[in-house]
Amino acid sequence: MILLAALLAGWLAGLACAHWQKRPYQAAHINFIWLAFVAFIPQAIAFYLPATRSHIPDAWAAVSLIASQVLLLLFAWTNRKLAGMWLLIVGLALNLLVIAANGGFMPISPQSAARLVPAAVVQAIQPGHRLGFSKDILLLPEDTRLAWLSDRFLLPAWFFHPVAFSLGDIFIAGGIFWLLFRQGAPLKPFERYKQK
Repeated sequence: MILLAALLAGWLAGLACAHWQKRPYQAAHINFIWLAFVAFIPQAIAFYLPATRSHIPDAWAAVSLIASQVLLLLFAWTNRKLAGMWLLIVGLALNLLVIAANGGFMPISPQSAARLVPAAVVQAIQPGHRLGFSKDILLLPEDTRLAWLSDRFLLPAWFFHPVAFSLGDIFIAGGIFWLLFRQGAPLKPFERYKQK
């Protein structure tokens, strides 16, 4: 959810900037865009598609998530010269680090999980087990490796859809926003000179 919000906000801000400058919004030239779609396939199969996610063992789901993160990191690295891509790389690396350190899933505390789903559901899950079919694993803070990188941040209670996110997600969202915003942002003086 936070990533979609960053995408929409960056695109709208970029459009507004381009309109203000009376020039077209120019989409970034992204290399190997197909790699980003390929990277999402393991996650889609393991976590999002009801027809498949219930049949995949946790061990395979963990491998799928790590493989997906590695491919996304590779995609970001091949586009590292684009605006905002270094923020994206840092965020992906932080998420990969905490996921790999905690058995292939993103850790979330029972306290945070209870803000997302009914408390009775959380109480029925033993620490160390997945939260439904999600990418999160329920862990006590003292049992979590690199707890400061886990899904520990929450959107305000008034938000229509409760979501937990990590520090890595914040960096990723910042990178997405900056990449899209810069396509419509004011040109630097040297760039203006070159266009004349």
